Amino acid sequence: MTIRSEPSAPRRRPHPAAVLAVACALVLLVGCAGNDHAGDDPGPTPGRRHVKVMLDWTPNTNHAGMYLAEARGYYRKAGLDVTFLQPGQGSDPNQAVGAGTVDFGVSASEQLVPARAEGVPVVSIAAIIQHNTSSLVSLASSGITRPRDLAGHTYGAYGATFEKALIDTLVSCDGGDPSKVRFTQVGDSDYRQGLTSGHFDTVWVFDAWDVIRLRDIDGLHLDRISFADHLDCIPDWYTPIIVTSEDHIEHDPGLVAKFMTATAHGYRDAMASPRAAAAALLAGAAGLDPDLVERSMDYLSTRYAADPERWGHQDASVWNRFVAFLESHDIVESGFDVKNAYTNRFLPGSD
Repeated sequence: MTIRSEPSAPRRRPHPAAVLAVACALVLLVGCAGNDHAGDDPGPTPGRRHVKVMLDWTPNTNHAGMYLAEARGYYRKAGLDVTFLQPGQGSDPNQAVGAGTVDFGVSASEQLVPARAEGVPVVSIAAIIQHNTSSLVSLASSGITRPRDLAGHTYGAYGATFEKALIDTLVSCDGGDPSKVRFTQVGDSDYRQGLTSGHFDTVWVFDAWDVIRLRDIDGLHLDRISFADHLDCIPDWYTPIIVTSEDHIEHDPGLVAKFMTATAHGYRDAMASPRAAAAALLAGAAGLDPDLVERSMDYLSTRYAADPERWGHQDASVWNRFVAFLESHDIVESGFDVKNAYTNRFLPGSD
């Protein structure tokens, strides 16, 4: 396994909303400066198929099942030699996969749908986490405990149309006035710095990483508005997901099946042995905080899937409701082809 990355410490997570704002740009260069390990990419191992996987940002526990699959030899047994790439500046996994630059990518529903609407031939083949684990977080001192409390406060935004539609819907559904929510750009500010400096009062983060880091490790007193608690107003959706190209599905289904069989095995193992998954991730990716990784794995091990044998499965009702939300807010045109945007076909035990 080869992991190409920037030589600096892990970057703060580029939020899917930020990626969505540029996801439809015509890309792509899959550039990565430096290497987590000494030496250059040795290339494919003789006798094995070389497979490139573009992550959505620096390695983290969302990717731990793949790292564990690599550490336990599941890809090797499938005849695959896997290279994990980090996205370079301006690159995007959907565009890279669609262009055939890489074989697989880690993405999110809110990125894939607009990409497909623009003609990028990319398909979701697994949901890494069964339900959305996003939240809005704020310092407890701000008094933001429910969506309508956002009125009169400043939201740290990433600049995507989907993001504003989501916040407006949450606030109005809770009886608040979304026009009174101030938006400011997050930019490159660290979430902790942005909250404690007053640059913004609340920001959209991911429970498995950011909430654990800010609350449990940094010790901030936070209030949290979980998206999962408001599914009467907003849809659930799959984030992150694993994607591949229509071309691979049509012309190289055997490769997709081998990769997904090994990957599913890795995630099932991660659910059963979160510390083993944490160890595999820490061994395969330099610069991560062991405490954060272990806490995050403990959290995700019960959330990747309710049933380990159904890891990765995507439900039509989740996709349909999410796309309907995007269509109702004119983020994609009405009539989006939901059926061909995802498939469970390559998951072990799928119908």
